[in-house]
This record gives sequence, C-alpha cells and structure tokens, in this order.
Amino acid sequence: MSRFLVIAPEGIHTTRAADDLAQCLSAAAPLSRMSAFAGTDLTSAAASPERALPLAVEAVRACDSEYVLIEGVADVALHLFDTFDWNLNLAAATQAHVILALDTEGYSADLVAAEIRTARMRAQKHHAQLSAVLLPAAMAQAVSVDDVHILSLPLTDESRATLTGLTPPSAVTPLTFQANLVDRARSDRKRIVLPEPEDDRVLKAAAEVLQRGIADIILVGDEVAIRQRSEQLGVDVSAASVVAVDDPVLHEKYAAEFARLRQKKGITIEQAREKVRDVSYFGTMMVHMGDADGMVSGAAHTTAHTIVPSFQIIKTAPGVSIVSSIFLMLMADRVWAFGDCAVNPNPTPEQLADIAISSAYTARQFGIEPKVAMLSYSTGTSGSGVDVEAVAEATRIAQEKAPELAIEGPIQFDASVDEAVAATKLPHSTVAGHATVFVFPSLNAGNIGYKAVQRSSGAVAVGPILQGLNKPVNDLSRGALVEDIVNTVALTAVQAQNSSNAS
Repeated sequence: MSRFLVIAPEGIHTTRAADDLAQCLSAAAPLSRMSAFAGTDLTSAAASPERALPLAVEAVRACDSEYVLIEGVADVALHLFDTFDWNLNLAAATQAHVILALDTEGYSADLVAAEIRTARMRAQKHHAQLSAVLLPAAMAQAVSVDDVHILSLPLTDESRATLTGLTPPSAVTPLTFQANLVDRARSDRKRIVLPEPEDDRVLKAAAEVLQRGIADIILVGDEVAIRQRSEQLGVDVSAASVVAVDDPVLHEKYAAEFARLRQKKGITIEQAREKVRDVSYFGTMMVHMGDADGMVSGAAHTTAHTIVPSFQIIKTAPGVSIVSSIFLMLMADRVWAFGDCAVNPNPTPEQLADIAISSAYTARQFGIEPKVAMLSYSTGTSGSGVDVEAVAEATRIAQEKAPELAIEGPIQFDASVDEAVAATKLPHSTVAGHATVFVFPSLNAGNIGYKAVQRSSGAVAVGPILQGLNKPVNDLSRGALVEDIVNTVALTAVQAQNSSNAS
C-alpha cells in the first residue's frame, strides 16, 4: 500500500492536482480518495487538533486500497488554523508521500526552486517527506531540487512509474506508532482483564478499547455498580464481561490453584481463598489459568500490588532469570526502548545481560529493530572502575547468550546515538550512532534518564512494560490518563499475541 497527500499553497489547485494524480495512479491499481479532514472536520480540528488528528489518522489507515490519495486541506477562513501544518502532520503520521502542486505563472525557475526547498525544509520539521512536485511542463524542465522528483503536467506513464517506485517514508511519529499498535492488537483480539473498574479512567478506557475493537475486556467487580457508573459517565461498556472475586466457581478454582502453586511456602487452601479475593491476585489468576490473555492494573494500586502477584503466579519465561521493564520512548520521528527504568534497583552483570536480551526481544515485538547499547559513563576501554567493569561483563554475557543480537558496551549515551561521536569513539561498531535499545546500569540511572528525555524532548513515554514473564501483566502509573490506559491495553494485547505464538 502507498499513500499520497497532495497539497498546493494556493489551495484552489489542490483538487485539480488530486484529479490528475487519481487518474494517473488508478490506471495501475485500485485507489481510494479522501479528504485530509476524513474522520473529523474543520471545527473539531481547529478547536482541538491533538484530539482531531488521531481521528483523521485512523480514517486514512482504514483504507485498504493499493493506493490512497489524500486531498490536502486548502486555505480556510480561520486565520489561526495552519492548514499546511495539518497536512504535513497527517502525512507524517500516516507515512504518506507529500506531493506538492505549484502554480508557477509569473515566477522564475529560481523562485520556484526556492519555494520547493522551503516546502521540503518545512516538511522535514514535521518529519514528513516531500517526495514529488507537480509543475507545468516548461517549468518542470527548468527546475531541479535535490531529493525531490519534479514531475511534468500532464502526468504520464513515466510519472506513474516514478510515484509507484518511491521508497516509503520511514519516520515513525508517536501517532504512527500508536496507530500501528492498535492495528496489531485488532488483528488478533485478545482478552484483557482490568481489575480496577471502580476508577472512572479505567471505565472510560475500557469503553474506548471496546469501541475501537482493540481488545475484548473483562472487568473485575460488582456488575450492578459497574453498569450504573458507566451510565452516569455516559460510556458504553456493555460488551465487556464482568466477573466478581466471589464468583463461586472461579473463586474456588483460583484458590485451589494458588494453594498448589504456593504450597512450598506453606499456603493453605483457606489462606489461598482469602488471597484471591484481592483483585490483583484474582486478575493474575485469570491470566495464569487462561481465562484472560493479559492484565493491566495500577491506576488505583501501587506497582508492588500489581506486579508481586505475577512474580508468585505467572513467574518468569524459560531462560529468563529476572523480570524487568522497558519504556517505549516515542520520539518525534523514531521509537527507542529504555530498560530497566522501573523494577530492578541494582542488577548484577548476569541480570543486566538478561535485561538486555529481554529488552531486545520486547523491542522487536513492537517493530523496533534492536541495536542494544549497554550504557555507562565510559565508552569501550576509555575508562575504568567497578561500574564500568560490571557493564563490560554484562555485555560479554549477553553476547555469549544471544550472539545474534547487535550489542555494544560499555558505551556512553552520546556515542550510542550521535554518528559523529560514534565515528570518533567506536568507528567500527554497528551499534554506535544507531542504537535503538538502551540498557541502563541501574534503576537510578534509568529512571532519571527516561524522565530527562521525556521532559526535555517532548517524547511520549509508553510504559513501564513488564518483560520476562510467561504471560503479560502491565502496571499503570497512578497518574495515568485514559489514553495511557488504552495504549497499555493495546501493547498488552500485542504481548499476548506473541506469547501465544511462542507457545
């Protein structure tokens, strides 16, 4: 599938250019045509672009034709609404090629080339790709701009070959990642248990998950109270299953299994019955026994309250010695994975190696090609000390256990992401300058690191995502927004898909 978004600064030429493109492309394969306001409208977009743009992105991505042609928004009466910004943000989020149509009457070739370069720079600032420019034949022959195809009007078979042969835009914006995540979750719907429906954010998130078809939802609580509260909030969770912790069949089944799992710890059946009345234990037992595929909790409970039951019940996956976490850092045009920033205070070299391998596996689950940087205050052999030696040992162990992974360490953060620094400090490394997975030497460093990047760059931090468990359980921040809960349900569903495939 290829997407094209056509825009013209003058506005009135957008539809004409879109007509030409539609005629050209549809001769090769089925084409869908739509407005850049699909899924929303001008009033909504102007009032709240951060709410309206995801709706437009979802509408564009719902088209499954071989070619999708998006007619960019032309100039509007609202002077404070920047249509060019809207078009470029939509193109970036949907990974659509930007096609610029220019009316060049009265302009010199130099001025037209300057306009194209300005448009290309503006597109780059939005992480969109200006791929081609449509010009009248005489001007097309006179203008040349690096990295932009100049196409002559009317479009020809050669123009079509150029357009259909374009390399897809590779930038992954936060909206792109979240849309990809939702699509993945929808492709094989899983049952996610939410044990905190007394929290209004959880009910609102459950309603959105159900409405968007992201996952099937199981709520743990009193059905009458849940239905009444959802009606008061004006949200629809009627499609959710509701179970109570005192359900006579499930309660006894879970108590018996928990007593079996913990018998070496001296847990009696009576103690087990009491324990599984706790919503976190009940929800975790649902996952363990296959009555749910994953659990999301923590909006109203502590991290320990959410994850301790998973350590006791679900336990670690084969070959994994430690449960850890990563944050997916949704940068402006790419996604990084940071681990461990939430669970293990001072991992040993052996544990750090397992965290690196788990982080690489999790990154790959979410479409990130793992290039693992084992972070330290020193790069290569330039420094010494106990902390550096621990990271060096962890790197050695990780390379030995997973020789197929690209792992570098010890390495400083700048050398892991900056090609110029990498060329000086580690010129022959395949990871330096291109890292995507960053393993911090301690919880102290990791928590500081992810929050520093999040707050200074505006990155969206998705997580913490627990990794290393047999089945997925994920913790929420008690300050989580509804959007955060929806995202966490989606990523838990994707983890569950991978768990099913692995088994």
